Amino acid sequence: MGLAKVFFWGLLVSFLGTLPLGTLNVAAMQISVQESIINAIYFSLGSLTTEMIYVRISLVGINWIRRQKNLLKWMEWITLVIVLALAAGSFIAATHEHHTKNVIFNNNMNRYLLGVLLSSITPMQFPFWFGWSTILFTKNILQPKNSFYNLYIIGIGIGTFLGNCVFIFGGKFIVEKLNTNQKILNYVIGTIFAITAVIQLIRILIHKDAINKLDHLETPGKLSS
Repeated sequence: MGLAKVFFWGLLVSFLGTLPLGTLNVAAMQISVQESIINAIYFSLGSLTTEMIYVRISLVGINWIRRQKNLLKWMEWITLVIVLALAAGSFIAATHEHHTKNVIFNNNMNRYLLGVLLSSITPMQFPFWFGWSTILFTKNILQPKNSFYNLYIIGIGIGTFLGNCVFIFGGKFIVEKLNTNQKILNYVIGTIFAITAVIQLIRILIHKDAINKLDHLETPGKLSS
């Protein structure tokens, strides 16, 4: 029963956490619309692979992560640059009559590897999952055992995939049903990325980024390294 509960909580938190508009789920939606559903699924699998690895690291090495402030700061700024590039790519595609694809995705890079890459430079995953893991430890739902860690992480991976599927299939369905013009779609997606970039920049400037969140999270003994 305990293993089933920790699996369920990992799945639920991950699914709900994937639903707000963000860089990765919007990118997955854009790939599904402008390329194919299978490419979007590969991208999603790549992003959730990195997320699962990050969760495992956060469970056993949060104190080490906290000491890597320079690395996390660089990751924050790199994320900002990439989101700005995604926004610019969408706007550029929208202004070209015969170029409807985001120029950032106009390459032959394996979509699984692209998902791994974009997800790996998103340090906000650390405080998000560390915070939820702390709550689950406190409520004795998550226990410091490999069996619990493994089921928890599998649940997280499935939850992230299901959440991304909402964007992958939902975005494709809406575009096809409404017969949305690709130019309009690129403007909308570009605007979403631009807003995300502004929010990211504000977080960095007012010190509400991943580093600040990690510094203000309490470390229970079970998560100490």
